[in-house]
Amino acid sequence: MSKRIVVNTLVLLIALSGSVAMAQTATPAQTEAVAKAPRLTVVTPVKDFGTVPKGEKLTWDFEVKNTGTADLEIIAVRPACGCTVAKFDKIIKPGQSGKVTASVDTTNFTGPISKGVTVEANDPSTPTAQVSINAVVKPFVEAHPAGFVRYNMLQGDAETQTILIYSEEEEPFEILKIESPQEWIRVDHKKLEAAQMLPNVGRPNQAQYRVNITAGGPDAKIGPLAEKVRIVTNSKHQPEYLVSVTGVIRPTYRVEPSGVNFGEVAPSDSAATRMVVIRSNNLKAPESFVVTKAESSIPGVKAEVKPTANKGEFEVTLQVGKDAKMGDLDGNVKIYTSDKVNPTVTIPVKGTIKTATK
Repeated sequence: MSKRIVVNTLVLLIALSGSVAMAQTATPAQTEAVAKAPRLTVVTPVKDFGTVPKGEKLTWDFEVKNTGTADLEIIAVRPACGCTVAKFDKIIKPGQSGKVTASVDTTNFTGPISKGVTVEANDPSTPTAQVSINAVVKPFVEAHPAGFVRYNMLQGDAETQTILIYSEEEEPFEILKIESPQEWIRVDHKKLEAAQMLPNVGRPNQAQYRVNITAGGPDAKIGPLAEKVRIVTNSKHQPEYLVSVTGVIRPTYRVEPSGVNFGEVAPSDSAATRMVVIRSNNLKAPESFVVTKAESSIPGVKAEVKPTANKGEFEVTLQVGKDAKMGDLDGNVKIYTSDKVNPTVTIPVKGTIKTATK
C-alpha cells in the first residue's frame, strides 16, 4: 500500500469520526428544529391566459402549499410592474394550501406579456418563489395613430385632434355611442367611405371611423389634462375603448408677483416703490395682449402702467405717495387687460406707512 493511500484513508477516518461526534453531541431540541421547518411550494407557478382582448383584467388565484412540518408564513408578496396583488393567506398550516391572488390590467399592453409576482416566506431552504401571469393581448378595437390626444393651449382657446378607430373583429364593426367626460371636450365621429379608408389598418374591408376630439374654450380649467373619452362599440371582445385626453391648459398671462406687501415703509424709502410684471403666455402672437390701465383703491398708493421692450409684457409701478397717511395699508390694485377670458386681475396690497426718517 502506497503512502498516499494511507494518508487519504486516515483523513477520511478523521472526518467521519468528527461527524459522528457532532451528531452525538447535538441536543434533541436542535435535532427537532432541523426536522421541523416549513416548505414553500407553488403548485402551478405560471398561469397562461392565451389570447385576451386588450382592456380585460386578468385575475388568478395561485395555490401555495406548505409541504413542511411547521407553519408557513407568507411575509410579503411583491408584484412586478403592471401586476397587482389583491390578497394572500399569511399563515398556512403544514400539509395545507393557501392562495395568492394576482391580477393584471391589460389596458396599457399589446402583444405577449409576462407579469411576475415574488412570494417571500419563512422557508429556510427556499425563502422566495416566483409566480407569473402570461397572455397575448390583442386589441380587437384600436386607434390610429395612437389611443390618446395631447393638447398644449391657452385658456379660452379650442383645438381639434383627430384619430381613426378601427377593429380586428370578423363581424361588421360599429361605434354605438361616445361619452365625453367634460362639457368642454366635444367629440364627433363619422364612418369613412371606402375611398377614405386607410390601407393596412385593421381587418380588410372592416369599417373605420374618424373621431374628432375638440378640447378647450372658456369653461376649460387651467392645469394638466387627464381625462378619458369612452367609445362604446358592438365588438364582442372589446365593447369599450378609452381614449386618453392629456396635456395642459395654460393661463393666457402670468402676473409676478401676485401680491405686494410694502412692509413698514416711509414714503421716501426705496421700498416705497414696487413693481408688478404682467407677461403674455401667447407664444404665437404676444403683441395681441395689452394692459390698458391700473387703478388703486388704496389712498396714498398710485399705480401706473408702461410697456417693456418685450412684446406682450407690461410693468405696473406701485408708489407710496408723499401725502400717504401713517397707518396700515390694506386694499387692492385692479389691472385691466385686453384678455377675453380674464380681462382684469386684482393684486392685494398690504403694508404700514411710517414717518420719514430724518
